[in-house]
Amino acid sequence: MTATTALSAPSAPARPAAGRSPAPAARRRAALHWIAVHTVAIAAALFFILPFVFVFLTSVMSDDQALSGDLWPTEWNWSNYAEVFNTPGFLDWWRNSLMYAGLGTLFTVCSSIPVAYALAKFRFRGRRTAMMLVISTMMLPPQVIVIPMYLVWAQQLHLSGSLWPLIIPMAFGDAYSIFLLRQFLLTIPREYLESAKVDGSGEFGTLLRIVIPMAKPGIAAVALFQFFYCWNDYFGPQIYASQNPGAWTLSYGLESFKSAHSVNWNLTMAATLLVMAPVIIVFFFAQKAFVEGVTLTGVKG
Repeated sequence: MTATTALSAPSAPARPAAGRSPAPAARRRAALHWIAVHTVAIAAALFFILPFVFVFLTSVMSDDQALSGDLWPTEWNWSNYAEVFNTPGFLDWWRNSLMYAGLGTLFTVCSSIPVAYALAKFRFRGRRTAMMLVISTMMLPPQVIVIPMYLVWAQQLHLSGSLWPLIIPMAFGDAYSIFLLRQFLLTIPREYLESAKVDGSGEFGTLLRIVIPMAKPGIAAVALFQFFYCWNDYFGPQIYASQNPGAWTLSYGLESFKSAHSVNWNLTMAATLLVMAPVIIVFFFAQKAFVEGVTLTGVKG
């Protein structure tokens, strides 16, 4: 009886040896697992971050050290940024870029929202044809129409030497922005719109009070895309504003700055970093809305 009881009794769990704790080993295994899972992400992050680090370190070097093979500055010359700002015309390039990107983004968003709302929620004859026309304009390279458009703006309207030939057309909508907003507005349930109309709201009131607040992520994504495009645009200012240095943008003026300081790599890198800084800051603060807007755009087609 005693032997049978002893055989049937459950064995006591093994205890860790004295002086040893499983916590460090578990933490070590968890750390190794995290590193293994995130190795590709870490490598990709370093691949994208290291060029910015190189540009920043070079921008604070002296003239002689910037031409050497040193990777770390012996002394930090923050005065390079002040010298770049004091370059004649640099502040004008900043002002022109802000005007071009700001007005271009505002005009594009305000003109594209009503068109996207009509294509997404209205039922009318020829709606699919209109959508196909919008998509077809996205496939037309701007270089194809640059000569006739330049002749119109320069010879008929006399606006060459300024940025207005690039800003004014954005007040009439942008094909890519219309398409992106239309895809996002399709995700908004029609019941919300019908409830607003039952309460007496018209189409314009429904757009302002219901659609736009619910479409903020999509609008933010479109605004960021357009801001980045205008800020980095080189082809447009080269065509319309190249003959007037007072209308140059940062993207076009940076080429002139690089030519004038071809041996001053520290100043060139400082100017490059100042050109990139607004885009990085805007994306850093708006990345949540940007990612959400792009993600939800393709939920419903």
